[in-house]
Amino acid sequence: MKTYEISLARIGNSRGIRIPAHLIRKYGFEAGILLEDRGNVVMLTSQSPPETKLSWEETAKQMVDANEDWSDWESTLPDGMEDIPWKNAEAVTLAVREDPPQKRRAKKPKSQ
Repeated sequence: MKTYEISLARIGNSRGIRIPAHLIRKYGFEAGILLEDRGNVVMLTSQSPPETKLSWEETAKQMVDANEDWSDWESTLPDGMEDIPWKNAEAVTLAVREDPPQKRRAKKPKSQ
């Protein structure tokens, strides 16, 4: 976070501030600014609508168009995990295939 010291400029009977041009571009203030009084803080936000997020399909298309290199992400493919003989693999497979256990009611003790 960077702090800017700015001064008030007289504009008729009012006062105004000058915002540096790079901040106007950075935050999209060209369309206008909303000023929100939050007690001890004044918040400035852009009036222009926020950029819309891309859908998964649009993101994938842009990645293809950009011809990006994603080979670093493929490093886990040849790790051999599929060749490891997992212990109890058959038991796990059988447990998944079985029907879930039925709920049992607690037996009431016999009265004497």
